[in-house]
Amino acid sequence: MLSRHSLAVPFLPWRAQVAGRLPRDAKPLTALVPDHGPGLDLLTLAGDSPDIDEAVDTLLRAPRARVRRELEVVAFDPARSSWARTVAEGDGAARRQLATALAACHRLTVGPFWPAARARLEAVRAQYARTFLETGVEGLLATLCPPLVRWSPPVLEVRHPRPVDVHLGGRGLVLAPTVFSWRELSLLYDPYDEESVPRLTVPAVTDPAYGSALWDGGNGTAADEALGAVLGRTRAAVLHLLAYGCGTTELAGRLGITPAAASQHTKALRGAGLITTSRRGGSVLHVTTALGRELLGATGERARGGRSF
Repeated sequence: MLSRHSLAVPFLPWRAQVAGRLPRDAKPLTALVPDHGPGLDLLTLAGDSPDIDEAVDTLLRAPRARVRRELEVVAFDPARSSWARTVAEGDGAARRQLATALAACHRLTVGPFWPAARARLEAVRAQYARTFLETGVEGLLATLCPPLVRWSPPVLEVRHPRPVDVHLGGRGLVLAPTVFSWRELSLLYDPYDEESVPRLTVPAVTDPAYGSALWDGGNGTAADEALGAVLGRTRAAVLHLLAYGCGTTELAGRLGITPAAASQHTKALRGAGLITTSRRGGSVLHVTTALGRELLGATGERARGGRSF
C-alpha cells in the first residue's frame, strides 16, 4: 500500500503518517514485496500469531521447504531476486534479517494504530456473530461484503484477481476481517497442506469517513472524554463496546470488571433506553438502540468540533 501510486481515500491519512519513515532495518521485508502478481503470504510463514513477537519466532522456525515454496511463486524485481534466493535457500543470517524487518515494519505501520484497528475488527466480528445467530451460516454468507462476495449454494463466489477453485472438503473457511483492505479480498491457503483451513480476508473498512478517522487517535480520545463526562468512564466504555453487540461475560472480560458489575452497567443503560438485551438459550446479547447510537454519534461529532442539530 505504501508503494501504490493511487490509494483509496480511507488510507491516505495512514500513508501520510508512515510514508518515508520506514527504518533501514525494515528494508529486507520490502525487498520481498513484488511489483505485481501474487504477494508473499506471511500468514503461512509467521503463523496465526496473537502478537508480533510470536510471529517473529514462528518465522524464524519456519521449515526451509515451506519458505522456499512461498518464495518460488513470487515474481520479484530482478534487482531483488538475489536476496530472495538467499532467504529461500535457508541462509540463517538472511532469515534473521527478515524477522527483524518484519518487527521493524510492524512497529511503524501497525503498532501505533492497533488499538483503534483492533476495536474495529472486534466490532465487525461481533456483527458477523450476531448475523450468524439470527440467520445462520446461509444468512451470514448471503450478506458478506456484497457485491464482492456472492453466495450461490453450495458455492461461495468471490471477486478475486485470478481464477481459482478451492474445494474445502470439510475443512471449513475462516472469515478474517482486515483493516488493510478496501473493496478487495484475499484468499490465503497453503496448497501443499490439505489440513490447513483456507482464510478469506474481508474488508473491515467500508465507509470512507470512518476509514479516515481510524488512523486519527485524537478524535476518538476527545469523543471518549465527552461521553465519559456524561455517563462515567466505565459506562461510556460499555456503550461503545455494545455498538455491535456483546454478551455479559465477554463484556466483563474486555473491560476487566466482574460479570456482576457488567450486569449492573447494562441494566442502567437498558433502563435509560440506550441498549436492548435479548436472550438466546443460556446467554444474552446486549446491543445499542437507535438512541444509544445517536448518543455515540453526537459526542463524537462534538469532540471533532462539528455541528449538532
